[in-house]
Amino acid sequence: MPAVLIPALFCVVYPACLVWAAISDLRSMTIPNRLSLILAGVFFPAALLLGLSPLSIALHTGIGLGILVLGFAAFAFKVLGGGDAKLLAATALWFHPEGVLAFLTYTALVGGAFTLLLLLARQFLQIYTPTLPQWLQTLLKPQGDIPYGVAICAGGLLAIPYSDLWPLLNRLAG
Repeated sequence: MPAVLIPALFCVVYPACLVWAAISDLRSMTIPNRLSLILAGVFFPAALLLGLSPLSIALHTGIGLGILVLGFAAFAFKVLGGGDAKLLAATALWFHPEGVLAFLTYTALVGGAFTLLLLLARQFLQIYTPTLPQWLQTLLKPQGDIPYGVAICAGGLLAIPYSDLWPLLNRLAG
C-alpha cells in the first residue's frame, strides 16, 4: 500500500496544489489558505514514507518557516500578497537548502518574465478588454495586481528535480 501512496503524495498532490494556486490566483487574485495547508501537510507523510531522516525533516521545516517569515516581511511592505507568502513557504518546505535556491531562482525568473508579459498585455490589449471574461478584465486592469501564484507554480514545478524527494522517488521507481 505505501508503494502506491508515496508516488501519489508527491507526484499528484504537490503539482496539483501548485496548478490549483496558479489558476486560483489568475481567476480571483487569491490563493486559498487550505491549498497551502494541504501542500505543507502532505510534505510530512511523504517525507516519512520516503525515509527522510528526522534531521532532514527538521531542516525542511526550518526552510519553510524561514521563507514564511521572509514572505510576511514582503507582505508587510506590500511587495507580496499574503497568499503568495504562504504558498512560497509551503512549497519551500519540499526543498533542501540548494533546492530552495533553485525554486526561488526559477520563481523569480518566471515571475519577472510573467510580469513583463502581463504589463505589455495590459498596455496593448486594452481595446479588447470589454469583450473578455470578467477574470481576464480584472487581470488586464492597468494598475492591477500581479498574480504571483503563477510564478510560484512554475518555480515549484521546474525545481522538482532539486527536491530531496526526487532521488528517493527515482530509486523507488527504478
